[in-house]
Amino acid sequence: MSSCGAWLHRLASGTRCGAQASRYSRRHHGERALHAGLRPQASSATGTAKPSSTETKPRPRILSGVQPTGTLHLGNYLGAIRGWTALQHEYDAFFCVVDLHAVTLPHDPAALQASTRSVAAMYLAAGIDPAVSTVFVQSHVSAHAELTWLLSCATPLGWLRKMIQFKEKSKKTGEEVGTGLLTYPVLMAADILLYQPDLVPVGEDQRQHLELTRDLAERMNSLYGGKRGKKLGLRGSRLFRVPEAGIVDRGGRCMSLLDGTVKMSKSAESDASRINLLDPPDLIRKKVQRAKTDAQDGLRWGDPDRPEAANLLTIYQTITGRPQEEVAEEVAAMRWGTFKPLLAEALVEHLAPIQQRYADIMADPQTLDDILEKGAEAAGAVAHQTLDDVKKAMGFMLPHKSR
Repeated sequence: MSSCGAWLHRLASGTRCGAQASRYSRRHHGERALHAGLRPQASSATGTAKPSSTETKPRPRILSGVQPTGTLHLGNYLGAIRGWTALQHEYDAFFCVVDLHAVTLPHDPAALQASTRSVAAMYLAAGIDPAVSTVFVQSHVSAHAELTWLLSCATPLGWLRKMIQFKEKSKKTGEEVGTGLLTYPVLMAADILLYQPDLVPVGEDQRQHLELTRDLAERMNSLYGGKRGKKLGLRGSRLFRVPEAGIVDRGGRCMSLLDGTVKMSKSAESDASRINLLDPPDLIRKKVQRAKTDAQDGLRWGDPDRPEAANLLTIYQTITGRPQEEVAEEVAAMRWGTFKPLLAEALVEHLAPIQQRYADIMADPQTLDDILEKGAEAAGAVAHQTLDDVKKAMGFMLPHKSR
């Protein structure tokens, strides 16, 4: 067995159990120590009272995930997954592969199954540790789909019609647009609210969906919480914690290699527009060499007329972990012919160990399955507790064993 394989088996046996994962953080919304390039989004929500100084304060909880569509690229890594590896040591972290979101548009079933496993493996290869984080596949926890229906029944149609992503994607599909694309934000709300997180790391493009989540949490708390809910067996005064947004700083945002004004995307038609995390070294060098640049002398940030320069410099700075001032001094007198090989080699060097760990993980499918199974058990313990509270508050009769 490879050293990575042995490491995986230790992680699989050490994955935290459901009881540990079901801790409910009840800290005040105002108390935050945010790390790894996140900043809190201003919130008007009121939280619960702070625990007394004699109590042990549980870690605040976060939740995030990535769709298993296409191939994970540098933007997914720098803008999300790499940040999670630091956050997992400061927060009670839940990271899921959101496969239910991957079927809102036509898809290949076999490709979805393979991609779901691949994304989970990449989480681990990039440094997500299942011994300290809960790593699971969304569809393995049935509470996601069930809570989506309950929330849908309380969601005004007008709220969903305002969602920008629905408007944009429905234009492309016309009359063939599926209902799932319209109700996608309700599923996202269910994903979040099931785990009662304090913070949700999101990009700017998901801010509107998180605002809908917050609105839904407040609406459900108003409709079914308080004294009314307690009479029906609700444990607390509210159904859902209203989560805050941790907006990812632009330093971790990658733009297309072919257009510095457009975000790097899995759905972009040209593969040359992105660095995929599993691209071999020669392909990385080729893509960087062909990346769009300009004819101006000198490399620097801060010029709005040079978005491609800012993008490539930001990728270099982020991947090397060096201060912007230091990088600016290093590249000030360079031309693109000198800088591009420097960037390419930095990318190759950074991604090589991740790619090796990924290969080892994929070569040991049983261990990966064990990790995801334990993660689903831990996530399910939290999710079904929330779901049962919602059902009680809405007047459903629970099975005797659930009471």
